[in-house]
Order: sequence, then C-alpha cells, then structure tokens
Amino acid sequence: MADKLDPIPVGPRAITAYLTIKGAAQGIEFYKKAFGAKELMRWTGPDGRVGHAEVEISGTPVFLSDEHPEMGVVSPQTLGGTCVGLHLLVEDADATFKRAIAAGGRAIKPMEDEPWGQKSGTLQDPFGHRWFVTQRTAELSVDEMNKIGKAAGYKTLS
Repeated sequence: MADKLDPIPVGPRAITAYLTIKGAAQGIEFYKKAFGAKELMRWTGPDGRVGHAEVEISGTPVFLSDEHPEMGVVSPQTLGGTCVGLHLLVEDADATFKRAIAAGGRAIKPMEDEPWGQKSGTLQDPFGHRWFVTQRTAELSVDEMNKIGKAAGYKTLS
C-alpha cells in the first residue's frame, strides 16, 4: 500500500503574502470563516484602520492591512482588479471551496480534478483577491508532468 499523500507538504516559506483590504477587519473575519484562519495579531490605528494584522492559514502566515492611499497602499477594489492569485493547499478542497463561497466568495472556476495531480477551483474573495483552492491528489514525477504538459501544448518542463 502506498504512503498517504501529504496534503500540505513542508516547503520554502521565504515569501509571505501581504494583502491590502478595503475593510481589513471584515477581511479577517471572512478568512476565519472561509479558510479557518487563526488571527495572530492586529494593530489598529487611532483612525480605526488596521495598520497591520497577521493571520495563519493552513500553517502559513498571511499579513494584511486596510488601505492607506496616502502611502500608496490600495486594494484590488480600488485598482479595479488584481493580477496576483493566492495558491492555497488544503486537505479538503471541496469543503474549503464551499465554505468560502458560503462566507461571501464568488466562484470563478468550479472545483475540478486536474490532470497534474490536483483538485482545484478558483474564487474571488469579497475584497477582490483571487484564491486558487487546491488539494493534492497525486505525486507526479517530472516525466509524468512533462507528458501532461506536452499533451496540453506546452514545452518540456525544466
């Protein structure tokens, strides 16, 4: 019998996402409901805006703050969209995706099994951030990934 697939493998964590949210306090509550986030800390300024907060999602820290346009810190809502997505590995992608939609997220791509050993779906949170909710379903070798990529029209992976 094969070893159980580690749903969230240990790996590098040199980069930490820092989200700017119009309504950071509501963002923290959404992430708690949608992704099981744990709030680690929050600094609220005298004007009531969150200057800095930290949550942990699936063992990974995520930083966030309210908008501070006077410092050039604005959210996807102010910008009219985002070009960045957050890839969230979870143990149960279906349940997490459903919970995030129920909490106020909007499905962009429904949850589906992917040929590269993952189940994934894409959603947008109420604050304009895009999340790729993913569950590992298989451990594929580079050769297996190359076959899948070539069949889809990509060049060989390196």
